[in-house]
Amino acid sequence: MTLLLPTFMVEKVKANPNISVSAERAVLMDAESGRVLYEKNAYDPTLIASTTKIMTAIIAIESGMMEEKVKVSKRAVYTEGSSIYLTEKEKIPLKDLVYGLMLRSGNDSAVAIAEHVGGSVEGFVQLMNEKAAWLGMNNSHFENPHGLDGETHYSSAYDLGLLMAYSMKNDTFREVTGSEMYRSENREYSWKNKNKMLTQYYEPTNGGKTGFTKAAGRTLVTSAQKDGMELIAVTLNAPDDWNDHTRMFEWGFDNFETVKLQSEGTVEVNGQSLYIPRDIYYPLTLSEKDDLQATFYRYEQEGDSNLAGVTYFMVGKTPVVEAPVWNERPSQSFFSEVKNFLNRMMGVAPWST
Repeated sequence: MTLLLPTFMVEKVKANPNISVSAERAVLMDAESGRVLYEKNAYDPTLIASTTKIMTAIIAIESGMMEEKVKVSKRAVYTEGSSIYLTEKEKIPLKDLVYGLMLRSGNDSAVAIAEHVGGSVEGFVQLMNEKAAWLGMNNSHFENPHGLDGETHYSSAYDLGLLMAYSMKNDTFREVTGSEMYRSENREYSWKNKNKMLTQYYEPTNGGKTGFTKAAGRTLVTSAQKDGMELIAVTLNAPDDWNDHTRMFEWGFDNFETVKLQSEGTVEVNGQSLYIPRDIYYPLTLSEKDDLQATFYRYEQEGDSNLAGVTYFMVGKTPVVEAPVWNERPSQSFFSEVKNFLNRMMGVAPWST
């Protein structure tokens, strides 16, 4: 039996957004489909400052070590920049370090996480670059877990959008990044989230990460959810980033709606039962909805392949989504094997137990 998972062919939005941003580089992306709704130099690699810590956090969360105690090293304590004021030889849960990383942007926390999860900072950086390659972050390279400037430490607005969209599919990450306050069991005071989009400026915000160095400028990644649509906004070197994000979100929510293109289940095509393996949602403007078409192309059957064909969803003559159609629904055990395989690939399940 041949397995083909849905492949998305996402085109850049053809709308003419009546918005401007202060950022040198920016992107607005639909979290579900990955469609780029707006972009400005979004694919150019550049310094990203502490938005790096999104990658550090998701690797730590997926490691399965969140309840383990971390012994803080001298290297972590003396890391320059923003800090949660760890002390040498202090023992603190990895979970608390992840909150300190995401809410207070602790560089000391980033190094402590890296040493515990990766065995060393250098080992953890290798994990970061492997994850970036797996996610298709083609204009990214990491050399540290905190985001301090480095010659080979860079990403793009688009790549950071991919990373945030992926990370927001993890329930623990969503809980961490969406928290306004957190108190570590090692502290007598609470940490307040630095992301003012979440705590102050824009009510639909449900996550994100701030960043700043003199060379990178102000960097910001945020997510927001409204009327069943979740959007990711990224700005790099943006003097007016809070307003940039608010404008992009409002434009996106005002001009797009999430449309269900197909539903999982069995359908009849010319008297034959075929199986659609998953629901597909996609953001469209009102005019795009009017121009939406779907065409099914049947494949010639070869051997024991379960692939019946492919459905192409088009807006006018522009393809937006390609989705496989199967001859029959695979067995539940087959689905379980596929799910376990994907979980291992994404780092949320071990290869052996």
